[in-house]
Amino acid sequence: MTTMTATEARKRLYTLVDEVADSHEVVQISGKRHSVVLVSEEDWSAVQETLYLSAIPDMKKTIIQGLKTPVRKCKKELDW
Repeated sequence: MTTMTATEARKRLYTLVDEVADSHEVVQISGKRHSVVLVSEEDWSAVQETLYLSAIPDMKKTIIQGLKTPVRKCKKELDW
């Protein structure tokens, strides 16, 4: 993870936003009192979705069970 000061980040903000979005590398920005992390919107959405799915009871077990199911045993039509 790259770390830089808030002053450095401010100087190259637009370039930094493009770099983070393209590379999916996280950048830590250190201020005088606090530090923050710059992450791409796509990666943040993935984190949020993972947290949401992790909060559903038995979701992990269901996903693992689904991964172990051979494709030939899957339904061709869903009952939705």
